[in-house]
Amino acid sequence: EESMKKIKLKSSHWIVDNKNRILMGEGRMAILDSIAETGSINQAAKSLGMSYKTAWSKIKSTETHLKIKLLDTDRNRGSRLTKEGKKLLEDYRKLKTACIVADDKIFQKVFNLK
Repeated sequence: EESMKKIKLKSSHWIVDNKNRILMGEGRMAILDSIAETGSINQAAKSLGMSYKTAWSKIKSTETHLKIKLLDTDRNRGSRLTKEGKKLLEDYRKLKTACIVADDKIFQKVFNLK
């Protein structure tokens, strides 16, 4: 019983299409956050330990499926999140926060934790 008090639920949440392809999740959130911070897809990819091609393909995949543009890219000024990109990031954070609160309540109820 005492050991049950030391456990917690760790959950991940992905938004997927009807073929289970990830459109938004932790990884894409990290990519977009890093691009917003660095102004560079390349620097963002490197900081996350992935190739530029991998980061770019994840962004393009999300853009294609959601039919929105996440980034404005410019050779001189670098990359910035579009209004839609910022909104997707903000909405995903709200979803994630709400899911974690709900998941935790369910977890505590199922495992009789207070």
